[in-house]
Amino acid sequence: MQDILILYYSRRGSLRALAERIANGIEAVPGMQARLRTVPRISAVCEATEPTIPDSGAPYVELSDLQECAALALGSPVRFGNMAAPMKYFWDSTVAAWQNGTLAGKPACVFTSSGSQHGGNEATLLSMTLPLLHHGMLVMGLPFTEPDLTATTTGGTPYGASHVAGPSGNPQLSNEESRLAFALGKRLALLTEKLNCP
Repeated sequence: MQDILILYYSRRGSLRALAERIANGIEAVPGMQARLRTVPRISAVCEATEPTIPDSGAPYVELSDLQECAALALGSPVRFGNMAAPMKYFWDSTVAAWQNGTLAGKPACVFTSSGSQHGGNEATLLSMTLPLLHHGMLVMGLPFTEPDLTATTTGGTPYGASHVAGPSGNPQLSNEESRLAFALGKRLALLTEKLNCP
């Protein structure tokens, strides 16, 4: 089995819902399994405020997860057209992995959620690709051969899966968002399989 790391940060559940659907797509490909991980919140105070192990959801990511994964799906909510600070904080700590080429040549994709249709989904997806490109990863998106990409009135972009949670932060994915997240996970797993064929 090859592990595909799904690294996400979720405060209200939308990113977790997308991550779980991407995991379903990954695990639809024989020989592939999803490894869900998250990052802790950060604080302006000097003392850590998060428990060592999260109360619920995925465990916190460790640098060994980057070493062990065959591919990566990266997700963050929109924060003013950029990834959330906890995710950025994690990537800022990966200099040793960058120097060692830990992720170089591995496939990757990105996913996000915002509170409104024009809340910065595409800008956030693009911002998440920057550290992945610096790490030498092979970033892929969703092709327009996915019918839901042109039919959706909610989330979904060629840069990656997305969700529009609305002002109340509803984590329930639309049918199109769910199918696109599944397709993104499956596509990532198939690319990983092709790249790792003997």
